[in-house]
Amino acid sequence: MATVRDWPVAASLLLLLGVFQAEAQEGILRASSNETSPKIREYCIIFNEQWMPLPSTLTNATNYQLQDLTSTELCNSSDVPAEGIKDKLVVVMRGNCTFIEKARIAVGNHAKALLIASTSGLIPPKGNTSEYEQLQIPVALISYADILSMKKVLGNQISATLYSPPMPSMDYSILIVFFIAVGTVALGSYWSGIEEPESESLSPESRSKTRRGSKNEDTANILTPVTVLFFVIIVIVMIVLLYFFYKWLVYVVIAIFSVASAISLYNCLSALVRRIPYCKCSFICSSRRIEVRLVMLALFCITLAAVWVVFRNNDRWIWILHDCLGVAFCLNFLKTLKMPHYKSCVILLVLLLIYDVFFVFITPLFTPNHESIMVEVATGSGSGSSEKLPVVIRVPRLVPSVATLCGIPFSVLGFGDIIVPGLLVAYCRRFDVETNGYNIYFILCTIAYAVGMMLTFVVLIVMKMAQPALLYLVPCTLITCTITAITRKELRIFWTGSVYEMMTPVDAASEETTAALIEPVSENPSEI
Repeated sequence: MATVRDWPVAASLLLLLGVFQAEAQEGILRASSNETSPKIREYCIIFNEQWMPLPSTLTNATNYQLQDLTSTELCNSSDVPAEGIKDKLVVVMRGNCTFIEKARIAVGNHAKALLIASTSGLIPPKGNTSEYEQLQIPVALISYADILSMKKVLGNQISATLYSPPMPSMDYSILIVFFIAVGTVALGSYWSGIEEPESESLSPESRSKTRRGSKNEDTANILTPVTVLFFVIIVIVMIVLLYFFYKWLVYVVIAIFSVASAISLYNCLSALVRRIPYCKCSFICSSRRIEVRLVMLALFCITLAAVWVVFRNNDRWIWILHDCLGVAFCLNFLKTLKMPHYKSCVILLVLLLIYDVFFVFITPLFTPNHESIMVEVATGSGSGSSEKLPVVIRVPRLVPSVATLCGIPFSVLGFGDIIVPGLLVAYCRRFDVETNGYNIYFILCTIAYAVGMMLTFVVLIVMKMAQPALLYLVPCTLITCTITAITRKELRIFWTGSVYEMMTPVDAASEETTAALIEPVSENPSEI
């Protein structure tokens, strides 16, 4: 079975640690026809509420006469038509000049509001806030395709109103995210303590050899305290690089995820397929027996990953496939990457907790737009790119809102918030298998993870801002595991790990020496 040996590369997919509901500064352009047949249409607009917030209700909004100047960019006063734009809602093309320059010309000619039509993606207007304070007119972006549609449906005589109703604070999509996260952690951790079916069917001697070989292979996937530090450094470097070079590095992350998700999906499904006692047709290739069903499964997984790559920006349905691939990636990660002892778990979780809090709460104090680096990287809002990082579980919001006009907003949970605490839960599962067999640590730690996730969502709803999920998950899981170990008087062995988790070189050498002494005797009894 393929494993995630290049875990430093896989670490780049864990840089997002937080839960939030992705949404822009969205508003509604309510347009109506002034001609004989009254028609009303609503369109999405994006605005900067730090410049001038829009009214929250339609009754408080002002009705404007819309004037279409999309033949110009309004970068010079000469772009203003002879009849003027006084008291009008002016629509111009985006062009090469800044939003401030366009707004200044519009105000100078007594316009009441400014709409900027864009043929590319919609991002909130940006610029020097102190300069805009002198202008005091609403400025928003709208899709040029919507302008063409508006004119086709409503004609040339159009009245329009700009407003931005508040987003609902509670959305049931976070319940789906909750069950996906808890289910993935529980299943992946439980899987990490199960023997492969091949080893279960072997004789005791062969099983011993298989275990020794698997332990030697797993040393590359063990996070010791030193590799934990290296792991965290990689994550920090990746998020900083993505913040500054998002437009280019986002495609690197997409490529890594597509390959890693295909491999992970194959590993997850092949573990089930191998347990089916039927359709075991095989062929020989390079002295190796290969099952046809596994070849077909590999092609199936590659095809799904390719479909995701092609349709990754189709938010209407691709999120389902994206979440399936993401869950498979997390499950495979929890299965293959092992923590040797509780000490490594504590170091990893505490360091990433500090990282999480810093990049969500502290970085707004240093960034030019006072936005969290974590949120900006997760949403890509500061890059101008339409691409999004595929390192989150995302579920579309279920309650209708203004954002429905602007695409589908999502409730988002980073892969790191599943995998990082999940590594601790997986360690608890393997510790239970070796010591008591009752899954005490595993069950209690899984419950603690669920409680921490619920606490995260409660704070998210109350505070109405992105939350570093590890701020709640880490204390809940670590405190639960520590109290359980102290109560059972197993803290020392739980802290240092069991023989199953970490086989020392001396133990490995002694087992190999013993095997070398025994095998000749059993193979050649006549020589004795």
